[in-house]
Amino acid sequence: MLTFWRWLKRIVIICFVSSLLYIIICRWFFPPVTITQLGAAIGGYGLKRDYVSWDEISPNLKLAAMASEDQMFPDHGGFDWKAIEKSLSTNPKKKKKIRGAGASTISQQTAKNVFLWQGEGVMRYLRKAPEFYFTKMIEWTWNKKRILEVYLNVIEMGPGIFGVEAASQKYFGKHAKDLSRTEAAAIIACLPNPKKYTVTPPSRWVTWKTQWILKQMAAIQDDPDIQALMK
Repeated sequence: MLTFWRWLKRIVIICFVSSLLYIIICRWFFPPVTITQLGAAIGGYGLKRDYVSWDEISPNLKLAAMASEDQMFPDHGGFDWKAIEKSLSTNPKKKKKIRGAGASTISQQTAKNVFLWQGEGVMRYLRKAPEFYFTKMIEWTWNKKRILEVYLNVIEMGPGIFGVEAASQKYFGKHAKDLSRTEAAAIIACLPNPKKYTVTPPSRWVTWKTQWILKQMAAIQDDPDIQALMK
């Protein structure tokens, strides 16, 4: 029994040190591949991606992502506790969803997409503890711009299409830095389910969500903290 605990301790230490080293490396370099990207390639969707730097991403995309996915992104430490508390206090029998209630923050989504796996049910519950760990670690060791930069480069934006540059080229035939507000909003609008909601031709959901995102962009664009993450 003593030998078992010694080996378990060693394994935990090795996992912690190796994960910390990889987190630090990803502070400066994009991940060579992610589990989600491998899954898309193996699943027959292919793998289209082209990592681009912060300056090669349109401010419209940065604003659209925050407007749609996480309006408190500049201010929280990785988790929107108010949204979580609100979701827990909401009557689960009500079908109406509250904006952002229980939804993952951009930091959580980045941690999940870079270091972990997708999936619901059991896979989701198995992911919770490591997701908390990686979310806090990137908040402590990276900065908000780096988290948003990586997020916009690794997130799936269509079947086998990862990152804003690949999505921009696929849907609009232009670089990510040249996207208009409407184009940026349309790409971000597919994120609930990029394999289901098409950007071109736009599905009914994407058409509606694009307009909603544009209104949210207008509502938050004058916030100084938001503006700092658009430059």
